[in-house]
Amino acid sequence: MTIRVIIVDDQAMVRAGFAALLSAQADIDVVGEAADGRAGVAVARSTRPDVVLMDVRMPEMDGLAAAREVLSPPPGVVHRPRVLMLTTFDVDDYVYEALRAGASGFLLKDAPPADLIAAVRIVAAGEALLAPSVTRRLIADFAASRPAPRRDRSLRLNGLTPRETEVLELIARGLSNQEIAGRLVLAEQTVKTHIGRVLAKLDLRDRAQAVVFAYESGLVTPGEV
Repeated sequence: MTIRVIIVDDQAMVRAGFAALLSAQADIDVVGEAADGRAGVAVARSTRPDVVLMDVRMPEMDGLAAAREVLSPPPGVVHRPRVLMLTTFDVDDYVYEALRAGASGFLLKDAPPADLIAAVRIVAAGEALLAPSVTRRLIADFAASRPAPRRDRSLRLNGLTPRETEVLELIARGLSNQEIAGRLVLAEQTVKTHIGRVLAKLDLRDRAQAVVFAYESGLVTPGEV
């Protein structure tokens, strides 16, 4: 199945480079571009892409505001693409807020071409692009400055089994599925099953939102090992 992508970035050369790279892939079709967030929302609504590559900082409407609009469409609009944020910084407060809004992850603009292609495929498949090392830095830099744990979220943890709670904690600590399987002495497929149940019970879209939820609920706190 072909993955439909739009690119939203205020730099024409970035859009052109990404479009050329992605269009060369047999399973990816670039169906639109936009130079600012407001236009990006309009293009997303008209082209109904599977993945939106969204720059964090843009004129008219920044990537965060645009991502929120794309991920929370008005009544009657049922299509919700996956959003992959693009940034020139490896840790960015805007990115943290984008993950809270439902973005599926972020990618550095200077990442190798193979990483960009893989990222689009990963996000289109419904997975979150949040590398363990990035998770650790992101949480360390920003979670400590967030408000106290929210009681409504901590109460929702009560619906998880002890094993599911353990898996969620390890996700938030930045462990990959393979690392979680090794830590808990489980098959990797079993870990995936647990993660699927955690997302369903907590009404979360993907791994990225699970990380944010774990910290905002107070399940884990920055700096803990």
